[in-house]
Amino acid sequence: MPLKLRLARAGAKKRPFYRIVVADARSPRDGRFIEIVGTYNPILPKDDDNRVKLKEERIQHWLGVGAQPTDRVLRFLDAAGLAKREPRHNPQKAVPGEKARERAEAAAAAAAGGGEEKAATPAAPAKAPVVDDATPDTPAEATAEVAAAEPAEASDKEAEPAEAEAPAGEPAEAEAASAEAEAAAAESTEVEAPAAQPTETSDQADAPEAEAAEADDAAEEAPAEKAEAAS
Repeated sequence: MPLKLRLARAGAKKRPFYRIVVADARSPRDGRFIEIVGTYNPILPKDDDNRVKLKEERIQHWLGVGAQPTDRVLRFLDAAGLAKREPRHNPQKAVPGEKARERAEAAAAAAAGGGEEKAATPAAPAKAPVVDDATPDTPAEATAEVAAAEPAEASDKEAEPAEAEAPAGEPAEAEAASAEAEAAAAESTEVEAPAAQPTETSDQADAPEAEAAEADDAAEEAPAEKAEAAS
């Protein structure tokens, strides 16, 4: 039957502990075994002597019989000088996959495009500092402006009390103005009133009509008199 030198797990959850056993290759990992030839405790630090314990005489015996160690057990035997492990060479292991290469190419293209855009965009000209004309150039000019502004403020303050006293005389002026307005209104009414005209009596109104009737009668009688005289 084929024999294997392999690890059989023991210990508690999240606290692994392994035994190095000689077992049939067809048996399960933690199943039936033939002999325990060592132990492996991965919890201990690498420089601890109790991390890996080997029964060298029994291991050499089983190796002589034809037992084949697994890769992990062979590493322990190589470190102890009991067997030689050939280094593995897989140059394709470090080669990125197809999707990884596509992502790398896309990132390189994006970086190249960004660099070209920055090179094509001209640099913005530097803005000249803004000089405030209202700011005085020298302290002497500033003091002169302050001194000129102080008398103006004083005159404004003096004018304010005079304006405040003005409302006291306003009632008398208002009364005089109202009296003048009433006198002017009275004069305008006298000028606009029409002069009284004498009314005509009924007799005077009928006089022209009577005169006109008499004149007509006289005109009618004149031809009759001329006719009689001619006859």
